[in-house]
Amino acid sequence: MTAAGRGARDRVLDATLELIGEQGVGGVTNRAVAARAGVSPGSLSYHFPSQTELLRETLMRFVVAETERLAALAGEPAELDPLAAAVQAIVEGADRRAVLAQTELYLQACRDPSLEAVAAQAYSAYDEAARRVLEGLGVADPEPLVPALIALVDGFELRRLALGDVGEGAGADADGRPSLVNGLAALVRAAA
Repeated sequence: MTAAGRGARDRVLDATLELIGEQGVGGVTNRAVAARAGVSPGSLSYHFPSQTELLRETLMRFVVAETERLAALAGEPAELDPLAAAVQAIVEGADRRAVLAQTELYLQACRDPSLEAVAAQAYSAYDEAARRVLEGLGVADPEPLVPALIALVDGFELRRLALGDVGEGAGADADGRPSLVNGLAALVRAAA
């Protein structure tokens, strides 16, 4: 594929993720994606012959980027409070549209079995990051906690999206520590 072809493909994937984040999967039409990406509808169809392929490739691209972002956890301190704060910073630093798009793509994977493998790959990356975090904190058997940790982070992200930034009355404690930090600490302490 030529450099120009790769550029058009990347723009289409970026545009698709943006549209999903703004309007949901229903907002992803060939016309809307082509216009947002600055490509012709024919070029879009050349790169992605079906809507399913476009969604699968968009989710895969997101997974690759997310895996790289999660790799930053490996270098964080192996003490509970700084690590929990680092996880919180990663969650809060995520682009709102990207998190919405991720949620929409996961929901679409529930409806479309052809997207399940890519969704499973995303969760595998999250599981590995959670496993490394728990092992770094000295949890002897992290496996039972991995899904709970991922569910806690996912739930925190959904709550943050629905309610805005987490603050007083939305999960922060009396010292202003957000619910994710408290939840992670409680989960790890219970395991220890």
